[in-house]
Amino acid sequence: MKKSERLNDLIRFLNNREFFNLNDLMDKYNISKSTALRDISSLEQLGMPIYSEHGRHGRYGILKNRLLSPIVFTIDEVYALYFAMLTLESYQSTPFHLSVNQLNEKFENCLSKKQIEQVHKMKKVLQFEMYLHNNVSRFLDKILKSILNESSCTVQYLKNSQKKSYHVQFFKISAKFGQWYATGIELNTNKYSVFRCDRITFIEEENNKSQFTIDELVSRSLSIYRSEKSIRFEVEILEQAMDIFYKEHYPSMKIENGNKTVIKGFYNQGEEEFIADYFMRYGHYVMSVKPESLKQIIQDRVENLLNHYQKL
Repeated sequence: MKKSERLNDLIRFLNNREFFNLNDLMDKYNISKSTALRDISSLEQLGMPIYSEHGRHGRYGILKNRLLSPIVFTIDEVYALYFAMLTLESYQSTPFHLSVNQLNEKFENCLSKKQIEQVHKMKKVLQFEMYLHNNVSRFLDKILKSILNESSCTVQYLKNSQKKSYHVQFFKISAKFGQWYATGIELNTNKYSVFRCDRITFIEEENNKSQFTIDELVSRSLSIYRSEKSIRFEVEILEQAMDIFYKEHYPSMKIENGNKTVIKGFYNQGEEEFIADYFMRYGHYVMSVKPESLKQIIQDRVENLLNHYQKL
């Protein structure tokens, strides 16, 4: 490892420590005592506020009131972070209190004029598939805070043009096609639910600690979601349609690719039309559908669509 790489790694290694000694550095990086001393001197020159405590059990300390020590990135890492940041532009709302334009301006202030020119050139030729969404999700920050605190919330939610109240503990926020979703467990029914975040009109976090940890909810979320009367399905597709599955699928389904390519999973009662609409997008790539009831629902949906276009 080059010295510059080692120093950069050292900054990250020491950043959350209050104290360290020479042996820590010597063991981690397999370096000599003299090299470790030179590295400490280099870190001090870079601005890390290190002080030494002398005596039999001497050690080094780092001032608690320090700022976050600077991390040195390679130019390729800078470019990757820059374009990752730009993907936030596709969302009207984020869980973070920030302006993408201001963040972009700060980022470019860290680059040289030549690097900025290079970035602007890349923006013209690098295309990222993003789905712009006009819906505003006002409470993403509060949802995220409640998840990190492992606390429950009282939520007002707009469903079928009516406001409904839920007592829920959220454990996941996800974004798909420009739209934000929050997954949680309804504590009154012990039912797993997904909420469209733009339809949440009010949220209040409760102070009491919830009965579930995030790890518990994540590990058992699928079993919570699946009802006792769930219906299993198997849909065989042509192998070339696997890309459709990987572009969009749901936790309740998986794909197996052996002698045949089969999508297996389950759906609960009341979700028949949703799952039928999902498989309609596979078109002529579908080879067989089980159970027969699901096949019939798909046929009915196709016939209704055909009738609609015939009347146009």
